[in-house]
Amino acid sequence: MAEQVPPVSPAEVEAERRVRAWAETQRARGRHVALVTSGGTQVPLETRSVRFLENFSSGRRGAASAERLVRAGYGVCFLYRTRSAFPWARAMQLSGPTLLDVLRVHDCGAGGQRVVVDCSGSALQNLVPALLAYQRAKEEGALLVLEFTGLVEYLALLRAAARALAPLGSSAMFYLAAAVSDFYIPASEMPEHKIQSADGPLQITMKMVPKMLSPLVKEWAPEAFVISFKLETNPSILIDKAKQALEKYRHHVVVANVLDSRRTSVIVVTKDLETQLSLSDDEVAQGMEIEEKIVSYLQSQHRAFMEK
Repeated sequence: MAEQVPPVSPAEVEAERRVRAWAETQRARGRHVALVTSGGTQVPLETRSVRFLENFSSGRRGAASAERLVRAGYGVCFLYRTRSAFPWARAMQLSGPTLLDVLRVHDCGAGGQRVVVDCSGSALQNLVPALLAYQRAKEEGALLVLEFTGLVEYLALLRAAARALAPLGSSAMFYLAAAVSDFYIPASEMPEHKIQSADGPLQITMKMVPKMLSPLVKEWAPEAFVISFKLETNPSILIDKAKQALEKYRHHVVVANVLDSRRTSVIVVTKDLETQLSLSDDEVAQGMEIEEKIVSYLQSQHRAFMEK
């Protein structure tokens, strides 16, 4: 772990200071706090990185969950991958011709022009409520944003945030939805410059990324309520893998889901229970997201955890 997560840097110290100060404000305002991690991690293949490996995660689950946690009264520290989904901005994540179709150029007189957004179509029907919700969260100080790109940066910021939130004890929730890579190339084994295709077929040997749940649960924030996520493509091994994680790391909840049905169904696994949360066809048609049910269920679990 020492090689993957370097000694504490000035940037990490500053991040811990920011989170600690923000968390104290949340406590003073009577809010519980959730650290939501979101998006995939980037694993470079070269020191001066041109090529890298990453997974498919868009950060949608983390962003949607952060919105609902703020709505539920939590202060949310949102640790997310650069350019992945952002809370409330999901309402206008458009590109290409779709983006151009909702922009209008208006003449302002005297040769001036301005660009306005046309919200009359279906593409941006949720923009106004999303913008109002974001502005309210910002004005109330309920959202703190930390941004990462690569794996090492993520692990360092997670450590900083966990240590900063530890004084909150059981009122802190760790909602670890980021899709963290399982494999990486240690810095000492990476080539410095771009790998040349003229050298022939590429062979890569990768090491296992140190699992951060263990030090988080045992050392960094031992009294916090910790939730991890488990994604599999084979449903027959999903529950066993979730139970193995609970046994190994001694945290509190695993939200288990299968790749093909992750948008509509999950199984919440605890030491004693397996609870399936699913969207009906009518709920899907109405635009409900599974994160609404996940957050509602986990909020009640967190409440019970704090009352013990």
